[in-house]
Amino acid sequence: MERPLLVYTTFPDAPTALDIGEALVRARLAACVNVIPGMQSVYAWKGVIERGAEVVAILKSRESLADALADELKRRHPYETPIILHLPVSGADPDTAAWIRAETGPV
Repeated sequence: MERPLLVYTTFPDAPTALDIGEALVRARLAACVNVIPGMQSVYAWKGVIERGAEVVAILKSRESLADALADELKRRHPYETPIILHLPVSGADPDTAAWIRAETGPV
């Protein structure tokens, strides 16, 4: 049985995250996108230490869609180099896993 996959990414603001998240759900690449506002980030970018406000997004998908999801996320993302981390899921409630499978992939 195919395992669920969580994808961690960040966006500059909630409206952008929600718009891209909705597009990914409509494309059936993700079953759900959780958008968590209020994050403050400190990061190195092109040799400079930066600070900024961001939002976190956690995408619920499945392992076989990892590449297609990352490609579409990159295509739509406003950042030059978006953070895209695939977080494998070692286990899931069977009903949750079934819901993710049912809401992703071919109709």
